[in-house]
Amino acid sequence: MVAAAPSVYSLGKKPDGTYKARINLHAGQSDAYRAEKRFVLVLAGTQSGKTTVGPMWLFREMQRKGPGDYLIASPTFPLMEIKVVPEFKRLFKGLGNMGDYVASPIRKFTLNRHGNKTLFGVDDPGEETHIYFGYGSDPDSLESATYKAAWLDEAGQKKFKLASWDAILRRLSIAQGRVLLTTTPYTLGWLKTELHDKAADPDSDIALVNFPSISNPLFTKAEWERAKRTLPAWKFNMFYRGVFDRPPGLIYDCFDPARHLIPRFTIPEEWERFLGLDFGGVNTAGQFYAKERTQEGKPSGRYIGYREYHAGGRTAKEHATALLKGEPRIPTAIGGSKSEGQWRQEFADGGLSVGPPVVTDVEVGINRFYAALADTEPGEAIDIVFFDDLQGTIDQLNTYSRELDDRGEPTERIEDKETYHFLDAGRYIVSYLQAGMDGELFF
Repeated sequence: MVAAAPSVYSLGKKPDGTYKARINLHAGQSDAYRAEKRFVLVLAGTQSGKTTVGPMWLFREMQRKGPGDYLIASPTFPLMEIKVVPEFKRLFKGLGNMGDYVASPIRKFTLNRHGNKTLFGVDDPGEETHIYFGYGSDPDSLESATYKAAWLDEAGQKKFKLASWDAILRRLSIAQGRVLLTTTPYTLGWLKTELHDKAADPDSDIALVNFPSISNPLFTKAEWERAKRTLPAWKFNMFYRGVFDRPPGLIYDCFDPARHLIPRFTIPEEWERFLGLDFGGVNTAGQFYAKERTQEGKPSGRYIGYREYHAGGRTAKEHATALLKGEPRIPTAIGGSKSEGQWRQEFADGGLSVGPPVVTDVEVGINRFYAALADTEPGEAIDIVFFDDLQGTIDQLNTYSRELDDRGEPTERIEDKETYHFLDAGRYIVSYLQAGMDGELFF
């Protein structure tokens, strides 16, 4: 179909008395709307018209699932108010005034009698229907209801956290609700590993729909050629073609899922265990490693990351109890800065002794961790791999980055450094293990 101007909706009455939302769609939008798998990932270029699909997709899902609660989420509320809410209102408010939107104390849209009639064919279905608006930078904002379907816009942004995706799945579990994700690829984080990559399996419940900016008839050929000519290839691929590429500034650019991820298996109890800890009142994080041994019982030189821990609101003793639960032995634990002696004392009182870091400089620690990931000659560095279900660690390995300057070149500054707790914990213990290999200490 030839696309009309964006967001020009109409309603057509169906034989059962309800209405069908109509809008002219280009081919990519139509593919997204017609996809029937439970999770529909629309990965598309900027200004391609991907957001336009959201309201009418949600309109149809509400007709299918009936009265109840639904969710729309963006990375942040400012982004939602600029893009999603106006697009949503054009259909749900502009056509026949189907309900009322309030922004306080909770952002939500409540269907009125006309909205119930339009969607469900009756003035009063016996249950109120709400569409809640949440934001992906705060997982707790998404834990307040049981949803029947969800539309997530720009979920590929770094601010849309993996924990938020997990929270949404929990809220959809009873209804087995469907999810539409409309986004441009921004990073190589959880959206890629949990949805994009898995969509390649024809037996998965994930549909991947991809289209470039120029799919929108309103996007000119001249603008497409200008972007292609003037932008770095990675930026053009991600922001205009809507396909993943590796941006500059990735700190662990040597991380390769094919090499560094392995399926989970039962680790023999006799293998030595190691734990890196990053202390914090709100965010205490841990990364566990096991020292692999061959069938003959000799060390293979490889350490397997097998467990991650992240919790807040606990005492050091409570953290220690949770960390040690299920472990066959007390691990060698290293963590925090040298000045955090009080934390170490409180952990020791809780039954877990935590040694100070052998490397205090962040950049030196990053280099140690990088060496453990990179392809090196045997004997140059320890070798680390991870179980492929450690979602938080994998997400952080794919997104830990330097800030870029105005020319798109990496700077020395680490972007959002304070949020990468798993990698800080891993840096402490990997630096310790590498120091032992270099003869700086013995263990």
